[in-house]
Amino acid sequence: MVIKVVFLFLIGMLVLAMFGRLRYPGKDRVDAMKCPRCGRYRIGKSPCDCSKKG
Repeated sequence: MVIKVVFLFLIGMLVLAMFGRLRYPGKDRVDAMKCPRCGRYRIGKSPCDCSKKG
């Protein structure tokens, strides 16, 4: 009985790992919202603070 539980647990973890590797929709859009220089999220269309002078 214990072996069945362990086996089912390992199968469940395998299924979760396969779903975790899938790309979720909208990942490209979220990555485009980040500043390429510092990696912070940009809000709106203004440039990031790291590129502003002064």
